[in-house]
Amino acid sequence: MMRILHILVIAALISAASYVYKIKFDSTLQAERVAKLRGQLRHERDVVASLRAEWAKLQTPARIQGLAERHLKLQPMKTTQFDTFDNLPPRPPEVPPQDDPIASMIVPGQKAPAETTGSIGNRGAVR
Repeated sequence: MMRILHILVIAALISAASYVYKIKFDSTLQAERVAKLRGQLRHERDVVASLRAEWAKLQTPARIQGLAERHLKLQPMKTTQFDTFDNLPPRPPEVPPQDDPIASMIVPGQKAPAETTGSIGNRGAVR
């Protein structure tokens, strides 16, 4: 009887030790995975920082001005390019609406009556 108890206790100790070893092994794997992901994250942040620095360098006004002067044939504006309002062409004449029943009900500058608010008049309004 005592021998069976000793064998059961030894078996329990072996199974507990193997379970602890499995947990330790799994936690080591997870720690390595976390370290690898942190390294990748650090690398991605460095790449983003370098791209932002490059973008800031590319969009500096002095660089864009130099590119515009080199590649575009632009000239500074002269005051003679502006004209007065008197030289604008006249407005085109207004064309009356044709066969548009809604447009014929609209008179410019006149407010719409209160009862013409849609398909339901003021009769069904809740106050």
